[in-house]
Amino acid sequence: MSELETRFHKAAEDVQTLPEKPDNETLLKLYALYKQATTGDVTGKRPGLTDFAGRAKYDAWKKLEGTPKENAMQEYVDLVDKLMNQ
Repeated sequence: MSELETRFHKAAEDVQTLPEKPDNETLLKLYALYKQATTGDVTGKRPGLTDFAGRAKYDAWKKLEGTPKENAMQEYVDLVDKLMNQ
């Protein structure tokens, strides 16, 4: 496992113990970065109009389409570090 992967997995654990809950926009960014880093580009159909949370998650992830796994991991680590030090 690379150093970046190790830091990414540590950040994924740290996000569970943040001092305070981030706003919805930040939570969506964390979700999208995590999914892009672990799964790659979004697949499947966009959730329907009545699934507000599902649509928001899908759209956030879709914005990262084409982002390399390593870039998503680094952005995730940087964002979690920033949130932990607020």
